[in-house]
Amino acid sequence: MNKICHRFYGGMLLSQEKWLNKMAAQGWRLIRTKKLLYEFEPCEPNQFEYRVEFIGEKSPKNAQDYASFLEDCGYRVFYKNINLNYSVGKMVIRPWAEKGGRISTSTTTLNRELLVVEKQRDGLPFELHTTYQDKLAYYRKLQRPWLYFFFSFGMVGLFLQHWTLAAVGSVALIPVLLYQITIYRLKKLAWQQEQ
Repeated sequence: MNKICHRFYGGMLLSQEKWLNKMAAQGWRLIRTKKLLYEFEPCEPNQFEYRVEFIGEKSPKNAQDYASFLEDCGYRVFYKNINLNYSVGKMVIRPWAEKGGRISTSTTTLNRELLVVEKQRDGLPFELHTTYQDKLAYYRKLQRPWLYFFFSFGMVGLFLQHWTLAAVGSVALIPVLLYQITIYRLKKLAWQQEQ
């Protein structure tokens, strides 16, 4: 019998990844995702493991190519939303994204900003980003939307002396700083490995 769970993680990628791996450890394999829905089927405990990848900055073609590449490597992929947008015909502008991905609509990458990647456990490490340079580039991509949010709302709020707007924008500094700490640690590890 399948198990259906309703969860929303938004931009908390690591929390979502930990929960999916906890479900896999209990013997549940992901078979379907929707906005708030995760459907699982029974499997052997610890048979599968999961990673959650942000692809919201990619153009529709690059996102599809990346998902196809991962499937060609033997992984299963599921698209997942990062926001709860329940409208039809919505459009989102993402100035931090690559060319072709800056305007997202319901027919392109809107509500398909995340990839849940499944791998059958085989004793080998499961990393989607293996080099320090690749990891640094990925964490910088994760940091960009928060930086944009901070500058759009926080700085405009300060400039206009609209303190509520400034406070809302300043909340974006928390993930910016957390990602910056991760970037700093990766740079330090890369430098130590070179020595």
